[in-house]
Amino acid sequence: MTATTELKNIINEENVVYKKTSVLLDNEMHYCPGCTHGVIHKAIAEVIDDMDIQEKTIGVSPVGCSVLAYNYLDIDWQQAAHGRAPALATATSRLMPEKYVFTYQGDGDLASIGCAEIMHACNRGESIVVFFVNNAIYGMTGGQMAPTTLEGQVTATSPYGRDCQTTGFPMRISEMLAMLPGTRFVTRESAETPGAVRKLKKAIRKGFENTRENKGISFIEIVGTCSSGWKLSPVKSNEWMKENMFPYYPLGTLKDE
Repeated sequence: MTATTELKNIINEENVVYKKTSVLLDNEMHYCPGCTHGVIHKAIAEVIDDMDIQEKTIGVSPVGCSVLAYNYLDIDWQQAAHGRAPALATATSRLMPEKYVFTYQGDGDLASIGCAEIMHACNRGESIVVFFVNNAIYGMTGGQMAPTTLEGQVTATSPYGRDCQTTGFPMRISEMLAMLPGTRFVTRESAETPGAVRKLKKAIRKGFENTRENKGISFIEIVGTCSSGWKLSPVKSNEWMKENMFPYYPLGTLKDE
């Protein structure tokens, strides 16, 4: 038996330990090295595949670094105006209640220009899932200060560090939304280790399952990195995130009804 024959015998379906989900397209991602968006995309795609809901899922992409999310997940997508993804997802979910509808938004899109949209969608308790990626900075537009930028954090528009006396304090969006009666599941996760990704995937699955019961919105915040905006290597970005972001944005479930 030749080495080639042995290899063919090994690469059988029953011997496969892992393979890329078909929900994740083969397009090369545009994200910077070390960016958390790619990991989150993969986690969402794998959960959609595991639940066998690819043909029933509709995503709403934002304005920001993940504006091209529709190039990477092979599902139906809609493109929202800046900050308006929850409104578009509301209409989609109400018109097609049999669909699994989610928004994918960054901290600039959701917490700044879209703050009113997400507040009211959560207060209404729409049957959607919201993925909120918090990297404490505006990534696509050049690294400006965001509503979630930490006190003292240096950005393009806070070169001496965020001064909370003049710009206000970093917004803990998940804590705010957890107080609203329309939110059913509010959690804050991360994706920097295999263990964190497993926890994230459990939360994603729970969020999608909750939409079938029409009992409120599922809000999943993911604390991530922005190597380009933070001016750090991917490894150093993860270290900075753990040392600085996790204390202010602690991981865990805030509400589960």
